[in-house]
Amino acid sequence: MRIGELATMSGVTAKTIRFYEQAGLLPEPPRTTGGYRDYAPEAVQRLHFVRDAQGAGLSLAEIRSVLQLRDGGQAPCEHVTELINEHLAEIDRRMAELIATRTALKGLACRAAETDPDTCTKDDICRILTHQL
Repeated sequence: MRIGELATMSGVTAKTIRFYEQAGLLPEPPRTTGGYRDYAPEAVQRLHFVRDAQGAGLSLAEIRSVLQLRDGGQAPCEHVTELINEHLAEIDRRMAELIATRTALKGLACRAAETDPDTCTKDDICRILTHQL
């Protein structure tokens, strides 16, 4: 099938398909005698997989690693499980950072509510954000 038909069937643009080829996510298809790309029907499933994996938060490099395992004849389940666990750990780390930032901002909000701008001097840049009150 030609790239336009593949784009329609997979829900991605022809430009994205060409990008995925360059990124190693989609094998370069054979060409017709007229020079057009001639994709196999399996390309639709592969593009759906790429989109699903992106939706799960995997990077293109991670998706490529999964596809390489599968293309090499190995089931990528263990690798995918590791990637998912790594992403979960990163989300937990970022959530902890966000909670700490929220706590700090709440403290600054309280300080801001208690700060009288009339007591600031020209030497103060911003007493809300400094440790001095």
